[in-house]
Amino acid sequence: MLYSTSMLQQSGLAPEFKLVGDDGHTYSLSGYKGSWLVVYFYPKDDTPGCTTEACVIRDMYSEFTEMGVTVFGISTDSVESHVSFKAKYGLPFILLSDPDADAIVDYDAQNALGGTKRMTYIVNPEGRIAKMYARVDPATHAGLLLADLAIIMS
Repeated sequence: MLYSTSMLQQSGLAPEFKLVGDDGHTYSLSGYKGSWLVVYFYPKDDTPGCTTEACVIRDMYSEFTEMGVTVFGISTDSVESHVSFKAKYGLPFILLSDPDADAIVDYDAQNALGGTKRMTYIVNPEGRIAKMYARVDPATHAGLLLADLAIIMS
């Protein structure tokens, strides 16, 4: 995959994806039309920053579900790696495997070296980008997402 230099636009359509989750099911953006989504991209399972980010989302997950928001974490890690990571930390949300980095490129989450950068999108029920986060602090990101969702959804 080539590094993407285009930037998605807020209120623009979120790119379609079709990826396998840690539960073996295939998930697509279009399958969640009518729902609010948080789609977050992260570099690698079981690394310090990625673990912090996932665990903070885990600890606040009930607040996401109370708001009716589905959370997807996406990296190039294998489904098997996601299964292990999810079990080790008790993560309640779906981790999607993007081994070819197709969604990562489509969502401008690939860095110049071909790796995945930390990037998050809130997608509204019409499939449009309601908010995007190009710089993410793993320790505070979930709280910021919840605060922004409360404003955006009101």
